[in-house]
Amino acid sequence: MPEQESGTPDGAVVVHGGRRHPLSVSEVLTFGRADSCTICLDPADRGISRLAGSVEHEAGTWWVWNRSGVRALTVADDLGMRTVVSPGRRIAITGPVTVVVEGSSRRHALDIRADRHLSIDPPQPGEDGVLATATADEVIITELDRLALVALFAGYLEAFPRYDPHPRSYADAASALGWPRTTLVKRIEYLRVRLTNAGVPNLVGETALSHLAEWALTTRVLTRDDLALLGHA
Repeated sequence: MPEQESGTPDGAVVVHGGRRHPLSVSEVLTFGRADSCTICLDPADRGISRLAGSVEHEAGTWWVWNRSGVRALTVADDLGMRTVVSPGRRIAITGPVTVVVEGSSRRHALDIRADRHLSIDPPQPGEDGVLATATADEVIITELDRLALVALFAGYLEAFPRYDPHPRSYADAASALGWPRTTLVKRIEYLRVRLTNAGVPNLVGETALSHLAEWALTTRVLTRDDLALLGHA
C-alpha cells in the first residue's frame, strides 16, 4: 500500500512501479495507455483507456478523477475498502489510497499519499495488556472470532497485487485455519446473530458476508496487522 511519506508541503506523491512522482498543488498527474500521460501504464494494452485518470488538487483537496469514457477505476483505502469510480466521476483523497487500473493483460496500481491526511490512533490495550474490542452494545470480539474474520477477509487486507476485496469461501477460510468448515460457519453465524441483535445492519441474506467485511474493516476490528494471525493458526 502507499508509502508513509508525502511530496511537497500541501502536496502529494504518487508511486508506480517503484518510481515516486511528487506533486505540488499546481501540478496534475495523468495515467493511462497513452505515451503523453505522466505515467504510461502499458501502451500496448487496449484494455486501458488512453487517458484513464488523473490526480489533481482543487479547493484544498486532492482528487482522483476517472478520465475514461468507458472504464471504471477502483480506489482502495488503507482499511482495504474499495470504491468504484465511474467514468467522468472523481473521489476525494482523504487518506492513503491505491488506485487499481484493470487492463486486458494485467492490473496496475498507483499508490497515493497526500499531505494533511487524517491519522487514526490505534486502539490501546487495557491495564491487563489484553486488547479487547467492544462494538455495538458491547459485543465482544474474541480472538477466535478475529481468527475466523481474518481468514474470511484476508483478501481485503493484502497489499496489491494480492488485494482481493471479496470474502473467501468458508471451505478455503477453514482450510487456512486448519478448522473444520462447520466450526468456522458456526462461529461466523453466531457472531452475525450477536451483531444483528446489537443493531448492526445488513448481516443477513446473500450479501451478509460482504457487509460483515465492511463492518469489520471500517470499525477497525480487523487491520492489516491481523494477517499475522494466519501464520500462527
